[in-house]
Amino acid sequence: MNLGDLIPITLFICITYAIKVVVDARVRRQMVTVGGSEELVRSVLQSEELRRRHSSLHWGVVLVALGIGFALIQAFGWQDLTPGLVAVLAVATGVGNLVFYGIARRLG
Repeated sequence: MNLGDLIPITLFICITYAIKVVVDARVRRQMVTVGGSEELVRSVLQSEELRRRHSSLHWGVVLVALGIGFALIQAFGWQDLTPGLVAVLAVATGVGNLVFYGIARRLG
């Protein structure tokens, strides 16, 4: 892959993320200025914080599971792309998601 192709992709991702941040900030500001109750604002902010934490936990668990999958592939010396190799990565991703589900249920 040509590294020059990554520049437009990265630019698109950055612009999309910037738009999301601006829209989220405007929604929060509007909620406060409209006169939403303090309890409603606090509830929304707490739920967003919990969602962010769960998102970080989710991706952390999934990426660790994928790392273990790649380590297994390296340990067994598999070099060619085969269905078995793809299955190892798919199983690692699935296990990561299931572990996250179990942790999230215990936390919440």
